[in-house]
Amino acid sequence: MAEQHGKALVPQIRFAGFTDPWEQRKLGDELEFLRNNTLSRAELSESEGTAFDIHYGDVLIKYGSVLNLEKAKVPRIMDSAIADRQTCDRLQDGDVIIADTAEDSAVGKCTELCNSKGKMVFSGLHTMPLRPMGEYASGYLGHYLNSSAFHSQLLPLMQGIKVISISRSAMADTTMTVPSVDEQRQIGAFFDRLDSLITLHQRKYDKLCVLKKSMLDKMFPKGGSLYPEIRFAGFTDPWEQRKLGELSNEFKSGEFICADNVSVSGPYPVYGGNGLRGYTTTFNHEGLYTLIGRQGALCGNVNIADGKSYFTEHAVAVKANHLNDTTFLYYLFGTLDLGQYSGQSAQPGLAVSNLVEVEAMVPDKAEQKKISRVFKTVDSLITLHQRKLELLRNIKKSMLDKMFV
Repeated sequence: MAEQHGKALVPQIRFAGFTDPWEQRKLGDELEFLRNNTLSRAELSESEGTAFDIHYGDVLIKYGSVLNLEKAKVPRIMDSAIADRQTCDRLQDGDVIIADTAEDSAVGKCTELCNSKGKMVFSGLHTMPLRPMGEYASGYLGHYLNSSAFHSQLLPLMQGIKVISISRSAMADTTMTVPSVDEQRQIGAFFDRLDSLITLHQRKYDKLCVLKKSMLDKMFPKGGSLYPEIRFAGFTDPWEQRKLGELSNEFKSGEFICADNVSVSGPYPVYGGNGLRGYTTTFNHEGLYTLIGRQGALCGNVNIADGKSYFTEHAVAVKANHLNDTTFLYYLFGTLDLGQYSGQSAQPGLAVSNLVEVEAMVPDKAEQKKISRVFKTVDSLITLHQRKLELLRNIKKSMLDKMFV
């Protein structure tokens, strides 16, 4: 069957040279369901053992559309005797594992196996292991079964309220659209390259976040010391203990704004207790400020704002006095775990009167500025890779929508 509702099955975007319509097939005729067992997490290890176990929670959260067993950290069965006793089917490259139970509509998320290198692979709890009965190019099934073109038909088949599931029989009755193996190969290779770029920038982003955390730990004194572990050449004076209120000439909460006056776009950003809240048509602060969230789940979190902005009553606006640097205060506050000073109630809150009394170690303004410049550079790099990640993920989402039928 090559048409749907009278229209040829052709994706919006496809590679040059491919013009034939895709074929529609029943999933149960294309993939056979394999047997799987439930293994206890106590029987698994992160590094030992020759047999891998695929857990549904990892399919939902950690693994992508294609699981490269040569590179990914996948739990292993520690005891070979346990592996030998399993009555489930051993999996192989090209097999797909679908999560059949979850607490949301992520039910049906799939991962395709590759690079198992002959090591035994098992499917675990709340999963459906399937094997193609015909020829499929590497990477095609993993990405196609996760695309909205396929996944949208699963939504009406899901059962349950809090815990949602889909049955094997319902999955077997779904339909697939399939191009030629040559076109599948091009699609699989394209998404493989895209996934590699996403992984590359994710690693760079993660490394920079770890670097920043380490630098914050070493460039600010701890344990009552008057000196940080790492500091710039030419600075030898001990840091001094000061109350936060002594470091600033403005330290107060913002003002209430009606939710109707906050929108997704506008000339001036609105900052609340958890950071950027939206935009509005007026402002109540101008210049560089460090912000402390004073209410909510993220009570004590720290942000920075520059220019004309509106700060709500859930954000404490802090501007340094002439002896200190506002950007430095942003990084300093981030090391202080300010949330610990919130009131013990169902709705945590920070009082300005308590915050101004909190004590911290600070250097002179010249050293503060040096420290600020270093962390601003690191933050710029983190933001750069974060934006590249968001762009690549958006490109992938768009391609998943447009390259499948």
